[in-house]
Amino acid sequence: MSNATAAFRPSSLGRINALAGNTLLELIRQKVFYFVLLFVVIAIGAAFFASVLPFADVFQVLKDASLGAMSIFSWLLATLSTAMILPKDIEDRTLYTILAKPVSRLEYLIGKLIGIFMLLLVALLLMSVFFVIALFIREQIAIAGALKEFGSGPDGQAAIADIKRAAFQWNLGPAILVIFTRSAVCAALTMMISCFATSWIFTVKVSVVVFIIGHIQPVAREAWLSQNELGGNPALRALLGPFFAIVSVIFPDFQIYNIVDEIAVGNAVPVWMFGQAFALGGGYVFVYALIAYVFFSFREL
Repeated sequence: MSNATAAFRPSSLGRINALAGNTLLELIRQKVFYFVLLFVVIAIGAAFFASVLPFADVFQVLKDASLGAMSIFSWLLATLSTAMILPKDIEDRTLYTILAKPVSRLEYLIGKLIGIFMLLLVALLLMSVFFVIALFIREQIAIAGALKEFGSGPDGQAAIADIKRAAFQWNLGPAILVIFTRSAVCAALTMMISCFATSWIFTVKVSVVVFIIGHIQPVAREAWLSQNELGGNPALRALLGPFFAIVSVIFPDFQIYNIVDEIAVGNAVPVWMFGQAFALGGGYVFVYALIAYVFFSFREL
């Protein structure tokens, strides 16, 4: 029976769950986890106390700073934690002990990835708790100010309704899920690179470069398409067309996750854009995990 088929047997699922749980515990013990959480608390706290603006602007600043901090630090956590897993297991010879047992390389990779995803989920849940608490406190301060200024009459109730609409919006939850999806893509990408990299530093460098290219290539592609619409060199079009097609397949389009920025500033985001971000994120994770398994299968240990 192949490794891919064996991964779906009950015994294999048990081993994967055990690997995922152990990975989560190991990563939580790393100082980088608490370092990230500390900086998120500082970022949200700074936005909370520095907002001396009208209530609508206060909430916008708070959301922008909080979601931005969650996005940046979840990416850092996904990249740094994932880059260290495989080299650390090889250095400690834990990998050899695990693979000496009835654990396939596919089970090892899936277990490690699930453990990383669990870490990201825990981190984002903690960040979200701080975010919601800060937002709720700011909402209560704004409501108290509105009652003091307008009283409890119709004007005061209208002001309170406006404050509640500005504070909590339905798309904040999906925005945090988009952040998780992007960080999961970064984790799978970093895991793929680490399966052929020689050190975790090299893995981080390549992952950061791919992350930057993933943000730049959609902009370059759009500029190239706009130039084609206005006319251009046919030879250049013939050369760059396949190039951009290949780049679009290899490098993830991180621009699709910029809907979080739109939500932070209060712009309406269509539901289909959330679906696109989740679907493409799942596709990227699957492809990167599959390529990682291919590299890991042929790697000499």
